[in-house]
Amino acid sequence: MPIYEYHCPACDKHFELLVRSSTIPACPQCGSTVLDKCVSAPQAPGKSAGIIKRARARAAAEGHMSNYNQAERGKLLS
Repeated sequence: MPIYEYHCPACDKHFELLVRSSTIPACPQCGSTVLDKCVSAPQAPGKSAGIIKRARARAAAEGHMSNYNQAERGKLLS
């Protein structure tokens, strides 16, 4: 089930819901079903050292070096 972000014009509340295609969403504050679906900003990938290390290891295991800069590629391929 995807998470959607909604705005309720009746009570001016912003909220997120897990919604099935057959479900009609309702505002958790006032119960209105007249809602505006909002465009959510995508989350940027993590920048922690652990996340970067796992992404690089996975890329190398899959046979591509897209996560490595030119100097790092040279070291790995030699």
